Formats: sequence, structure tokens, C-alpha cells
Amino acid sequence: MRYATVVITPRDGGLNPADAVLVESSTVERDLVHQVNLLNDGTIVMLYSLRGEIDRAVERLRDQDPVIAVDGSGEGEGLVYLHIEPDEISARLMGIIQDNEVVLQTPLECTRGGGIRVTIVGDDATIQRAIDEVPEGVRVSLEGIGDYHPEADKLYGALTARQREVLEAAVEQGYYEVPRRATHEDIAEKVGLSAGTIGEHLRKVEGRVLSSLVTR
Repeated sequence: MRYATVVITPRDGGLNPADAVLVESSTVERDLVHQVNLLNDGTIVMLYSLRGEIDRAVERLRDQDPVIAVDGSGEGEGLVYLHIEPDEISARLMGIIQDNEVVLQTPLECTRGGGIRVTIVGDDATIQRAIDEVPEGVRVSLEGIGDYHPEADKLYGALTARQREVLEAAVEQGYYEVPRRATHEDIAEKVGLSAGTIGEHLRKVEGRVLSSLVTR
């Protein structure tokens, strides 16, 4: 079993009209897409994690023509459920998953500029075919490909986007090497957070990883 991780970024706006509203918003930031499903009637349902003014984002989405239903919860950080009529690009992207024997690993990570980081699982030929079918108007950047190790990927995917960012910076800076080559302050400078916040994030990451290794 193989995997490929790609970032797909629309050249104009978001990956669908509702997503474009979130991308362009100055009061909310996309974090993760926990689920995205194509229904039998051709409509799409999505479950987002957002940071910012959740209620304001929900009200803005309600005014959009493609939105069939929307609901949200949380303050500062929260979830938004979306049921939408897809445009041509979003329908074709969902069709790629439906028409090819690949598995879409969730959650999907939202990136700056309206992109989504996606990991698909299958054999090499099927993965290549799926990538080749991405429609014009969407830029594809391949970030990684290799053998699929589901337990490690599942654990990594359980971290928040910020936790992954801090962990990756810590590894790159040499925080976990012996002897240690980086401090919380070094990592903080790299990602633009305080040293105290870095320590808190790393403790949560380490706690999650170690808990997964110990049978209770």
C-alpha cells in the first residue's frame, strides 16, 4: 500500500464557493476539514475546524447561494458543518475520489492561500491517475510519496495543525537530538509563538504520543 501527500490550491478563491468565503475572511481561519462527503444527490457535506469568530463566519455563509445548510459551534475555535451545491471544480475533485480506487485520509489540513493538504492511499498507478485527473484551475504540489504506515499516520493526523507545525519545527531545529541542539526559544522564533506556548504544545504532543505507546 502506498500514499501520496499533495497540496491542491485553486488559482482563484477556494476549492468551492463556500470555501472561498472562509479563505477571504479576515475574522476566521480554516484549520482542518474533518470530513467531506459527496451525497447521492450530488451535493457535498463538509465538517470544518475553524479559528476565529465562528458565529460571524456562519452568518456570512448563510448568505451564499451554494449553501444549503450551515451550522457552527465554539468560540475562538470551533466546528462548522456545511451542506453545499458544488461548483464544477469541487464536483470534479470529489469525482476523482469516487471514480478511482483510492482512500482519502482525513482530516485534511487547510493551508494558506486557500489550499488543502491531502493524503491519498492506494497503489502507485491509481494514485498517479488520481493526481493526473485534477482539473485545470487547481495547482497540485507533491509533498511526499511512499509506503503507507497507518498507525503512524493516524497518530500524526490526530495532532492539531499548530501542534504539527511546532513538532516539525522542533525536529528540524534538533530539539530531540542528543545532545539537544535547540531550545523552546529557538523554536518560538521559528514559528512566531512564545517559548511558553511552545513548551505547552510539545508537552501535549509528547503526552499524546507516549499515551498511544502504553497499553492501559
